[in-house]
Amino acid sequence: MEQPNNERPRNEKDRPKRSFNFYWIYGIIIVVILSINLFTMSGGMVEIEPTEYSAFVAAGDVDRVVVINDEVAQVYIKKDRLTNPPHKDRIRGNVMSGSNVAGPHYAFNIGSIDAFQEELKKDYAEQKVRYSFKHQDNWGREILQWVLFLGIMIAIWMFVMRRIGGGAGPGGQLFNIGKSRAQLFEGGKSTNITFNDVAGLDEAKEELQEIVDFLKNPKKYTDLGAKIPKGALLVGPPGTGKTLLAKAIAGEANVPFFSLSGSDFVEMFVGVGASRVRDLFKQAKEKAPAIIFIDEIDAIGRARGRSISMGANDERENTLNQLLTEMDGFGTNSGVILIGATNRADVLDRALLRPGRFDRQIFVDMPDLNGRMAIFKVHLKPLKLDTTVDVEFLAKQTPGFSGADIANICNEAALIAARKKKKTIDRQDFLDAVDRVIGGLEKKNKIITTDEKKAIAYHEAGHATVSWLVEHASPLVKVTIVPRGRSLGAAWYLPEERHLTTTEQMLDEICAALGGRAAEDVMFGQVSTGALSDLEKVTKQAYAMVTMFGLNDRVGNISYYDSSGQNEYGFGKPYSERTAQVIDEEVSKIVEGQYQRAKRILTESKDKLTALAGQLLDKEVIFKEDLEKIFGQRPFERPAPPAVNGNGSPAQAPEAPSDAPPAAHREA
Repeated sequence: MEQPNNERPRNEKDRPKRSFNFYWIYGIIIVVILSINLFTMSGGMVEIEPTEYSAFVAAGDVDRVVVINDEVAQVYIKKDRLTNPPHKDRIRGNVMSGSNVAGPHYAFNIGSIDAFQEELKKDYAEQKVRYSFKHQDNWGREILQWVLFLGIMIAIWMFVMRRIGGGAGPGGQLFNIGKSRAQLFEGGKSTNITFNDVAGLDEAKEELQEIVDFLKNPKKYTDLGAKIPKGALLVGPPGTGKTLLAKAIAGEANVPFFSLSGSDFVEMFVGVGASRVRDLFKQAKEKAPAIIFIDEIDAIGRARGRSISMGANDERENTLNQLLTEMDGFGTNSGVILIGATNRADVLDRALLRPGRFDRQIFVDMPDLNGRMAIFKVHLKPLKLDTTVDVEFLAKQTPGFSGADIANICNEAALIAARKKKKTIDRQDFLDAVDRVIGGLEKKNKIITTDEKKAIAYHEAGHATVSWLVEHASPLVKVTIVPRGRSLGAAWYLPEERHLTTTEQMLDEICAALGGRAAEDVMFGQVSTGALSDLEKVTKQAYAMVTMFGLNDRVGNISYYDSSGQNEYGFGKPYSERTAQVIDEEVSKIVEGQYQRAKRILTESKDKLTALAGQLLDKEVIFKEDLEKIFGQRPFERPAPPAVNGNGSPAQAPEAPSDAPPAAHREA
């Protein structure tokens, strides 16, 4: 049977050719010079001590001595004595064959030349040992020393330059510091990600697919007189898939794709950022049509003149000016499309956002119910799932979650199942993963006194009771007094996905958030610091009602919200001190009014509140079904809209507003 590993993986032609390295030539030259020099210096001689030389003279074995450069004495042994010990065993070469008969045979350092001359005269007088002096140029040794010295210095210099420049490759050397650091995808090199791997972003994919199609089939558009867009800006919260879309473009486009980050233009040297922008567009123009992707473009695209520092003409602004010129300046820039991504479009310079530079702004928002279902299907493919896992159920349990959050939940569920030594991932593992992502790690060994545990139980029961009895509060999922992360307990809700929020809905949410502190006040006659996160949440909501959404009759239909961010570094408020006092009074009136309402609701249902707190102390975790046994059916329960139409196609679900409550209420 033929073994599969005997087959060649690919043809010889398909194997990449290795580039020839000239450093091998330098190494060979050094080795040759070293070998020649060593051969010249050794010459078959044996190194001896001066005392051994004196013994040879006394035995009558020495024929003559040659002093080289007043440093080294070369000793010639008489031919008839070469076959006698110790010369027969010590002298290099085969003496009997005559390969080393002529000599010199020994060598040693003489030390003082004057003393050695006296010794030579004495040896000549007694043993007739001839001697002579020679001057010899050691050019081989000197060349070797210089070559080795220069080679070591060059190696050290190259090492230091690579470390300073950040590694080899473009921009790695000190003299290439102004070169672009963009990663290039072309000639079959790809990110292995396509638009099929991107889920829940249908509108954004459609916009970007059109750009890719324009580069693939330009004649289809140019026949109608259309021009290729110069740039597209991806805007959206973190984790919504902006960089993933760029990777999909690199995987789909059959044109060169340059990828880099906005921070790659920032350097400690003056003028480097602008130089890298020029080099980037120069490379892209040479390979046009091409796409340039700059992630986190706000690192260099921040509005000019708005820096806190007084120096306006800084390095970042020079880089931005060069980018503006390259995108739409006096020179031609045909065939190069720039795609940027940022989380903070409000801080970008207006000259960068105008048509002609970024012709399209593509908003990548948080996925809705159908989008989350599609994202779950992508991330659930490589997982071994149990039959209890329902994609629609998981999508409903994660309102307001981004694509990165969903990917994290899927991975956490797999880790939890592996920790429990399961063969498949079931529904409970995903619920535990949601709790882990939102609430943090469960702290089973946290030391809590009996009185503290009782206060936490009544606090969470107060949240559950008020949210159950007010109309517009989010539906309750479960209540727990098990510590997680920084919280001592939590009431978990499932917010409705809606585009608009009314005054009544916001007031009910504030009332439900204050239910915990109100329960402590009603049951114990005192309050604790456990409502920190509640107070922070309701304060922000109340101020938003008065100053942003115009939901207060006394302040009126006025909004002080600045969506453009132009007053980010303003020195004053956009309203007078009198208006500020009115705002504070109205906010306090809203919060205190809902607090008294929560106390009234809990006072009327004190027996049910006590029963619910008792169950919490007993079970530590209770669910919606337990509340129905105590309170009965919720009076304002509304049936959930179906997520799928009758024909199997996804139904449109309303989207959560920007001020939607979180999926869980957390206690500090």
